[in-house]
Amino acid sequence: MGKVSYEESRQKRVEENKKRLEDLNLIHLSQSLKNLSPKSSPMKKVWKPRTVEKKMVAVRRSARVAKNPAPVYVEVHLPRLSSPRKTYGVVRGNYGVATEEERASTIEKAEKLVAKLEEEGYPTVIRPMLPSHVTGCFWLGLPSDFCRTSLPNNDAAITLVDEEGDEYPTVYLARKTGLSGGWRGFAMAHELVDGDTVIFQVISHSIFKVYIIRRSDDVALEG
Repeated sequence: MGKVSYEESRQKRVEENKKRLEDLNLIHLSQSLKNLSPKSSPMKKVWKPRTVEKKMVAVRRSARVAKNPAPVYVEVHLPRLSSPRKTYGVVRGNYGVATEEERASTIEKAEKLVAKLEEEGYPTVIRPMLPSHVTGCFWLGLPSDFCRTSLPNNDAAITLVDEEGDEYPTVYLARKTGLSGGWRGFAMAHELVDGDTVIFQVISHSIFKVYIIRRSDDVALEG
């Protein structure tokens, strides 16, 4: 009898709970969630990396070169090119480097000419040409005693006048006792070479009369 009463009581509670769920509409809501498709799911989608499909395709080649073998590209190491250096021991012209005899010959001729020029009362100086005077750096140093007694104490512009009367402006650097800017143009214009001897006659502090004893004159006589 007690068992029957318990079953009746339990069944009664089940019916009551079922009625409460129906009143709250929970049974229909649960069934709706089960029937939802994946697209309408409110859950956040998980991102998956996109894969790229790889295909092997034939490379089109020009019909003009299709019959030729495919080119092969090889890394080539080129030799390093060094920058050209100035050569101070090479002189212009076809005379090469002067011998001691050739230098002595032009200096002797210059001294004879200076003996005549000194009669005019102007200071003179003899400069035998070396490679550094006529190629490369084109720097012409002058004797310090001569510069101290006959030239300005400060840097100055000095005009060189050749035997034809043509003028060539140069720059005299007092501290270095020599001609810098402009001397290169004079040397090249007169085609000075190693072994020539140049005489400078100081007409004034800003004008030099220039006489050239050429080594080529001796070479021509020997030929």
